[in-house]
Amino acid sequence: MNIRLASERDLPALLKMNTAALPHVSEVKLSDMKRFLKQADPFLIIEEGEELAGFMIALQKGLDYDSLNYAFFCNNYSDFDYVDRIVIAEKFRGQKLGTALYKHLFATSEKKIITCEVNIKPPNPDSLDFHNMLGFIKVAEQVTDNGNKRVAMMVREL
Repeated sequence: MNIRLASERDLPALLKMNTAALPHVSEVKLSDMKRFLKQADPFLIIEEGEELAGFMIALQKGLDYDSLNYAFFCNNYSDFDYVDRIVIAEKFRGQKLGTALYKHLFATSEKKIITCEVNIKPPNPDSLDFHNMLGFIKVAEQVTDNGNKRVAMMVREL
């Protein structure tokens, strides 16, 4: 297992990985991934051998990012790392790679709070259990996507 920063050459494969994870993450385009590459701190890749196994995108307060979930944290917390998405490719799930990405973020973040959201509608119980196991607590719920999604807004203090 290797954790490193993403590069532009990774983006097409990460876009496919993101699309395969719908509806548990939001759909993005290649242009969005390029913007994340510039704005995210960090935009992490996890590899198993020579294969891309997953990624994590963390954003900080104050970015020009049109997301109701990001706006919630900006409006309610002064300083944080916001995990916009974490995706592990299907064949690598259950191998603790998501845990490794979060532990890396916990160890390297200069922030005292890590935030994220997890889908409640459509349900994503595996992700909810995963985030609870990592010490995240639900602080609110929010309805998005014209009522098609409901998310648990989650926070973990470091």
